[in-house]
Amino acid sequence: MSDSSALIARLRRLAADTGATQAAATAGDAWLAQGLSRAHLHDIYAVEEADGPSGAGFGIAQALAARALPLLWLRTAAGERAQGRLHATGLIELGLPADSLMLGIVADESALLRAAADAARCTGLGTVLVESVGRAPGFDLTATRRLMLAAEASGVTVLSLRIGAEPTPSAAATRWGVAAVPSTALDQGPGEGAPGLPAFDVECLRRRGGPAGQRWRVEWDRDAKSFRQPPLSGAGLSLAADRAAARHPAAFVRRAR
Repeated sequence: MSDSSALIARLRRLAADTGATQAAATAGDAWLAQGLSRAHLHDIYAVEEADGPSGAGFGIAQALAARALPLLWLRTAAGERAQGRLHATGLIELGLPADSLMLGIVADESALLRAAADAARCTGLGTVLVESVGRAPGFDLTATRRLMLAAEASGVTVLSLRIGAEPTPSAAATRWGVAAVPSTALDQGPGEGAPGLPAFDVECLRRRGGPAGQRWRVEWDRDAKSFRQPPLSGAGLSLAADRAAARHPAAFVRRAR
């Protein structure tokens, strides 16, 4: 092969690799506007226990972005004591209609898993948000496989919200770490200086068959029913400097396969 032919072949390979990388990045950012893929199980980890409300807000926003309503929220009585009762005004502020939410409170983790498995088979639901607090060893590979199979069969999206827990092996299609960050203050209008849209620091910890490790700082726009990047923040951009500026230090999250 001549030098010119070899150079052309190399340039073609580079172009193909660049196109594949851009396609993967685009697919990785799809959740910003369209929500997480429906008919699958997704894990959402609140980085710290105090980030539980942010993890729940992220899950609700995903259901809204994917138009996957109504939403059934399952939690244990102990979890409700730890995290507090749902705040109706806050849910409405996120854009969740009151008639699109059902709440189920069960006795313990075993009952939570049984209720989640039954709900995941219910084709009348759009999303099942399963909240667990602490280690929750019952959410193992076997249990999560059942939830994933039920979701795929029914078309229901199942979001496993894990609060105050280390990531563990799971059959989920994706795994996300979510933490609260300060919202961007309004810079104009009568509310100038007031807190702006709800903001989240989101990291893709695992994605089946795709890249992981990307991080976003996003705001939830309830009117558009989608996430958006705040000014000066790019998709997949490392937020180390941004976090330092916000005085919100990064939390270590251990990844698990």
